[in-house]
Amino acid sequence: MAETRLIDLTRLASRVGQGALTGIDRVELAWAEHLLTLKDPFFALVRMRLGFALLDLSGIAALLDRVLGGQALGKTDVLGRILWRGAPHRARVEADLRRFAVKRASRFGLRRMLRRLGPGFEYFNLGHANLTPATLRAIKGAGGRITVLIHDTIPLDYPEFTRAGIPAVFARKLAAVSAHADRVIHTTHAARQDSEGHFARAGRIPPGVVANLGITSVAADAAQLPKDFDLNQPFVLALGTIEPRKNLGLLCDVWSQEKALPHLFVVGNRGWAAPEFFDRLAKAPGVTLLGALPDAAVAALMDRAQALIFPTLAEGFGLPPLEAAARGLPVLCSDLPVLRELLHDFPVYLKPTDVYAWTKAIHALDKTGAGQRKADHDLTGKAGAIPTWEAHFNAILTRQATELSAETKANQGMSR
Repeated sequence: MAETRLIDLTRLASRVGQGALTGIDRVELAWAEHLLTLKDPFFALVRMRLGFALLDLSGIAALLDRVLGGQALGKTDVLGRILWRGAPHRARVEADLRRFAVKRASRFGLRRMLRRLGPGFEYFNLGHANLTPATLRAIKGAGGRITVLIHDTIPLDYPEFTRAGIPAVFARKLAAVSAHADRVIHTTHAARQDSEGHFARAGRIPPGVVANLGITSVAADAAQLPKDFDLNQPFVLALGTIEPRKNLGLLCDVWSQEKALPHLFVVGNRGWAAPEFFDRLAKAPGVTLLGALPDAAVAALMDRAQALIFPTLAEGFGLPPLEAAARGLPVLCSDLPVLRELLHDFPVYLKPTDVYAWTKAIHALDKTGAGQRKADHDLTGKAGAIPTWEAHFNAILTRQATELSAETKANQGMSR
């Protein structure tokens, strides 16, 4: 009998109409799209202002249509106008969720609502939302097993790179996972080591599995770039959410000191930072902020750039350099254990505080010519092969099926 799966799409629902998706958003999206292709029973849980909504296949598909911009949001309702006064967009999102839901419940009624899924369902939390003792206890009480993907522990390892109050909130989430999770997904061995160190301090290390996130191939479309963008000029690319952890201040230092460098285009959503950080970046000579761009536009930039520049100070996974490597784009990146684990000898590794080394490496790019690709940039079949979503899902769902089969046989043996 196929097992019922319940995926938490709270984070993805919060991103409807909010611009380009971030890395964690894309993980929830990839999971939802994959589970929709399977024949197993599949539901989604979304937290709202007053409790939770349970979506079936049609509701999940409708939510994804709105996330991807295929369908516009509907009109708000009376409850939305009351609960989200002054936030009409969020009111419309929740009104749609109420229309899509097959069942709704208050936070006190969550256990009763989830019992309709039957015993033995598996709850997948991929975006760090709803990791509270009350929610996880309700899922357990309804007969569910809990699988949580921990992307990183940066708020605890590098609190200086997060907003005030976030480390304490994240510590409570990890403690809840430590106490209640049946399994934890880690995206790399390096991330697993970090997470399990914190779990040990919380009192329990849940069983874990390492499954790299997948890299999706995207067709390039230069027509989606800003008007009059010149793809023939020499340029390098920095990609990712713009926040202090990404260490873009180092690139400001490089470009402020050197004149004969290729142009630097910075692509990504604005994260948290003091206004002075963005002002400095916007005023740096030879640097242009492009903001968030469609995936097809980013692919067009990668196909013509000289290199991806990735001076990050901390990462849980590091999607941009893997996406660049998948297109054969040279990478200059910080020398971090997680990046070496994923990319092996593909990039040029540099100390993230060494302005001189970065300047020298960027100057060296000029000698290769814009857009040039080398045959050895193809990682296929090597130790650093580009990870795929197929391998990610196989590592988790196939293993899950094997474990369930073994558990069923054991239960049958005990009943004889």
